[in-house]
Amino acid sequence: MAPMHERLALRRIAARQWWSSLHPLTGDALLYSLAALFSLGAGLYSTDNAQWHWGYLSLGPYALAAALAFAGARFITRHEDRWRVALVGLVMIGAVVAPLAMEVHWRTEQPTRGFAQPEVLVIERAANDLLKDGTPYQSYWRNGHMVNPVPHVATYESFFPYFPLMSVFGLPHAESRPSSPLTDARVIMTVMTLLTSAPALVLLRASRRQKIRIAQFLIALPTGALFLATGGDDMPILALSLLGVAALQRRSNNLAGISLGVAAAMKLTAWPFALGALLVARDGRGERAWRGVATWMVAILGATVLPFAVSSPFAFVSNVVAFPMGLAHVASPAASPLPGHLLTDLWAPVGHLLTPLTLLVGGYVTTRYARRHWPLDLSQVLAVLAALSTALIFMASATRVGYLIYPLNFLLWSRVCAPVDQPARDLAVVAVE
Repeated sequence: MAPMHERLALRRIAARQWWSSLHPLTGDALLYSLAALFSLGAGLYSTDNAQWHWGYLSLGPYALAAALAFAGARFITRHEDRWRVALVGLVMIGAVVAPLAMEVHWRTEQPTRGFAQPEVLVIERAANDLLKDGTPYQSYWRNGHMVNPVPHVATYESFFPYFPLMSVFGLPHAESRPSSPLTDARVIMTVMTLLTSAPALVLLRASRRQKIRIAQFLIALPTGALFLATGGDDMPILALSLLGVAALQRRSNNLAGISLGVAAAMKLTAWPFALGALLVARDGRGERAWRGVATWMVAILGATVLPFAVSSPFAFVSNVVAFPMGLAHVASPAASPLPGHLLTDLWAPVGHLLTPLTLLVGGYVTTRYARRHWPLDLSQVLAVLAALSTALIFMASATRVGYLIYPLNFLLWSRVCAPVDQPARDLAVVAVE
């Protein structure tokens, strides 16, 4: 009998071959059907007001798209890609634009009913603080006491766990009096996501079918639509990262440095890929070009982060570092039932060990992999980041299952960036055909 790892590899290959053999519209129909089931589950079981409303609102569009995709696979023999693009547009209207418009309107009419994720309010409040006091970092933990807590909200909502540039999405809301639905931070983040992902897909060196699949996961399926409609601040980060991937493919190092620098100046979740990009940046002659990319990143980070870090270092570290890492003595609302969280519930001290241990083990495995496959290419870096981020998400003591959109997209992009003559990597199990 073959070893376990060989049997698993054979099953992955068989699953990939089966998926690749499907008609593109049949694959779309299966994905939209799964999306409809997810929407139904969100509507029935989610306890978040914004999410369960999105679930019921998006159920019909996904079901309709699945039916049209199944019909198209049977009756359309030419120009199926145009049909697929039309279905992406239909889903975008039904699962993103319409739910976003309705939830923004409901929030305006009933501001206390929770028609937005907490991060939307946090970003808008940070923008208001930035305009009023010159810094988005007002609340912090010091000497066992909470300093400047925001009244009438949960303690964890007093923190702004992002870099200052993230507050830009809340500036229209902060400057508008009275506030308009169009100034909702979700609207601004959605517009930026779309405006960034569109040129990224144009520049990306991939087949039309691959680009459609990437667009589906980024903005149309629940992996994107749910977050765009309810307030996911990770969507602009992913769009900028995709633009960085396209720029690295084309060896446009200035564009790569700017896009990844802007993403890194918004949120720490952008840093792993931003640092990984330095390993694979090449110039037109194929020589390493990490200095040019790094220069843009350092310049953007220095201009947008340093002034706030220097003016109020304690508040900055408390918000951006201590709070996300669980060191601010404030219970995190992130409590997805993943292994790390369940183990922490069983024995609290283990929560302080899981993340460092995962980083150590992951760093060791990654270092060994890099030595064996050096020099790494873009596809390999994306695949490694997908594996490492998945491990961190599963083993963190307090995390959100929604963060899995990062490794999922990294896997897709890794598959697209893989050399044509090179077999698909075992890490990239999702076929993009």
